[in-house]
Amino acid sequence: MREEINQIARRSLLLANAPPTLADALLERAQVSRHKRGETIFLQDDPAEAIYIVADGWIKLYRIAANGAEAVVGAFTRGHSFGEAVALRSDVYPVSAEAVTDCELIRIDAATFLQHLQSNPEIAVSMLTATYAHLHSLVAQVEQLKSRTGPQRVAEFLLDLANCETGPCEVTLPYDKVLIAGRLGMKPESLSRAFSKLKDQGVTIRQNAADIRDLEDLRAFAEDDPASAWSK
Repeated sequence: MREEINQIARRSLLLANAPPTLADALLERAQVSRHKRGETIFLQDDPAEAIYIVADGWIKLYRIAANGAEAVVGAFTRGHSFGEAVALRSDVYPVSAEAVTDCELIRIDAATFLQHLQSNPEIAVSMLTATYAHLHSLVAQVEQLKSRTGPQRVAEFLLDLANCETGPCEVTLPYDKVLIAGRLGMKPESLSRAFSKLKDQGVTIRQNAADIRDLEDLRAFAEDDPASAWSK
């Protein structure tokens, strides 16, 4: 395993709080796999045999509803882990995983992880930290769906991606607009309307990037009362 990938794994939520010797033992047997854009990592109801850490690129987790519609549960990039909770219960994956871009994944065998967990409970803290982060993210998504307008959800999405603190900022959109719409619980046409509405808030969309005139103005719009936001 390359040192760069080794360090990404050690800084991930899954291993950041694990004792160094334990992280060494897990990563010694971990495998690095490369996947092309659109490639399936695993399917819903497949046996949960591994935990993954994203070393590079983007991964989406999704479910297919009874009517055939795709619901995006989450999108993960470098340093994020997924599959922990179900893999440690020897369960099946409740979602499917697909490479959104060309990517590299660190694959940790679930049985190996469980063996170390049983012999060294300290690693449970790492697992719980990662699981809590996923839960917190899902709660935030539900809150967005219930208490934010479409344009406000898009504004929060852009703010999360921004690597600036204040003032103007350019944000690179990490994946295609269809996936962004699914991630935000919207239809693609609703996303387009939201992007258009954000022009009044100083946001200009061009291909795979967003130019934000002022982050504070956009943050104020995202946090505004939804009833007021509809009229802006």
